Amino acid sequence: MKNSVSLSRRSFLQTSAAGLGALALPQILPSRVYGAAHRKLNVAVIGCGNRSRQLIPSIIQEGDNIVALCDVNQSQIDLRRSGNVGGKKSDVVVAALAKAKIFEDYRKLLETEKSLDAVIISAGQNWHLAMTKLAMQAGKHVFCEKPLAHSVGEARQIASMMPDCKVVTQIGTQGGSTDTFRRSMEIIQAGVLGEIREVHCWMNRFFPPSEMIATQADAIPAGLNWDFWCGPSRLLPFKEHYLGGCLFWGRWFEFGDGHLADMGAHAHNLPLRALKLGPPIRIESFCGEPVKDSYPSATRFRWDFAAREGFAPVSVWWHDGAEAAPPPELTQDLVATYSKLPTNGVLFVGSKGVLRSDAWGVGGVMRLKSDTNPKCRGVMEHEAAKPLPTVYPRVGGEHMREFLDACRGGPKTFQDFNYAARAAEFGMTGIVALRTGKPIDWDSANMKARGCPEADRFIHLPERKKWLV
Repeated sequence: MKNSVSLSRRSFLQTSAAGLGALALPQILPSRVYGAAHRKLNVAVIGCGNRSRQLIPSIIQEGDNIVALCDVNQSQIDLRRSGNVGGKKSDVVVAALAKAKIFEDYRKLLETEKSLDAVIISAGQNWHLAMTKLAMQAGKHVFCEKPLAHSVGEARQIASMMPDCKVVTQIGTQGGSTDTFRRSMEIIQAGVLGEIREVHCWMNRFFPPSEMIATQADAIPAGLNWDFWCGPSRLLPFKEHYLGGCLFWGRWFEFGDGHLADMGAHAHNLPLRALKLGPPIRIESFCGEPVKDSYPSATRFRWDFAAREGFAPVSVWWHDGAEAAPPPELTQDLVATYSKLPTNGVLFVGSKGVLRSDAWGVGGVMRLKSDTNPKCRGVMEHEAAKPLPTVYPRVGGEHMREFLDACRGGPKTFQDFNYAARAAEFGMTGIVALRTGKPIDWDSANMKARGCPEADRFIHLPERKKWLV
């Protein structure tokens, strides 16, 4: 990469951030500006759809080389190479991607690009296992968008690789890199909130009611390898709406797992980490409509977890749909603080007080029962939190930098695939309960729903091999 593409913070933001919004790009300087050792990495991006619009600029800003782009839809590659990173052209991105090699087949990329250091996987959820496994087996560092897997069985496959893993891994739950996320963990683990027996996660997004897959195909656009796009999933009749992004293809169980996978992967991250959750022992879903081939318009889930060392048994809830919210008797402090209940969040209910973050685990606020102030205060400012030591490293929300610096031999990532596999299994057990329509008594050791043999087909999804090996 020439020096003309190695940017200052100001010039990069002027050329790129306007089209992305203030939160879309890491507000940082490249590591070398701070005097840190900075070996440029050779990075490939697999999946050039919506998520890559944010990931590509963050790689470029760190000064690393994007040497390859891979997608089965040529129009997505063309958009990225044109500098489109959010509705506005970035000449910086155009220059940085000008020499990137183009691949349709991720297998060919990993086979031929011997100088490759790291792979960014931003393809759809149904592709995460196959691409992640092959990249790890090839000895490449891997950043994968969330969730890591499309089933419990897939999550376990990744988990089984981690004890012998020699590469850096990072999952795309960006909220976990913020200071408030990690401070919330420290507050909860220090017992400031007392005993926590209940957590509620919610997001007021909604889909149309669940429906069957369309059987009439639309015309396949030029440049799209639809068979390859479906990949390990069934080859379905092509419909234009599948190409709209994760809120479109992700609605269909063949390719994704709806809001529980999309936003639940973010929201469950803080309870998983802060409460040191193991596998659930019981899962129940609540849905007011028949569940067909797509995610319903509104759901609730409950996972029960056994006591762990230092922690009481706890139930974690997920709510989505237009009216998604925790029970009103638990939200008085939030209404007093925000004037109305926020449209998303994670609420820890403790014997001594409450802590609420947004659904990404960011911007935590808390209120103790002993507080005279009726409103919650920030986790960085509350007097009960100030004396607590800093236990977890701070990276100031620089999620991609944390990954790339680890690839250069820096500190290990905070959100590697050990945690991501556990988080994926957490969410996917909920999908098992939803699709069977039954409460699940979960036998984690054997990956079985006790007394529910029909759950097996959702625990281990069938996969087409054509595009995998």
